[in-house]
Amino acid sequence: MQLTHLLQQESIGQESIEIAPSHIAKLEQFAQLLHEWNAIHNLTGAKSIDAIYHNIVDSLYPLNFIKKPTTLLDVGTGAGFPGLVLGIALPDTAVVLAEPLKKRISFLKYAMIDLELDNVTPQGKRVEELEYKPFELITSRAVTNTKLLLSLTKNLSDEKSRYLFYKGERVFDEMREIESDMLYDIIEKNRRNYLYIKEHRSL
Repeated sequence: MQLTHLLQQESIGQESIEIAPSHIAKLEQFAQLLHEWNAIHNLTGAKSIDAIYHNIVDSLYPLNFIKKPTTLLDVGTGAGFPGLVLGIALPDTAVVLAEPLKKRISFLKYAMIDLELDNVTPQGKRVEELEYKPFELITSRAVTNTKLLLSLTKNLSDEKSRYLFYKGERVFDEMREIESDMLYDIIEKNRRNYLYIKEHRSL
């Protein structure tokens, strides 16, 4: 499979991202579905199958180093990166996708049904409008700066919550601007910086 080959290409050293063949099949199904919808509705800048595969691998890469959560909130999911992709790869994780744009939430709801993702719940709201118990992991990719993300999700997290933010070069400046006691790693891969906040006392 092409995606399998791509996952092997984008691995840590010689170790590929560990994912079940059945989940790879669903990821390929998702890629085809997004490609078809995107041609009409312009949901994402990833216009080709290869570009969609690249975004899938980007979403999956943190599975190499994060602790697997039982609950996950993805802020500003867009066309499903990383939240829907992680929902496919982690079928035992209850995933909530926060996405206020109507055409994107329509796609996410359709994809959830088409891919039979019982663990995924799309929410067509801004994250500050959501009412849930604290999530174990809160993710976001290319939405806003780290300080604002932490503020927006304050009521959806507690001292045990972890954060995984898909960032660019600005992440280092953003972390210097935050006055908080936290334990975090920044994992660099190509032009992506994965900010993984594992412990925090005050945000």
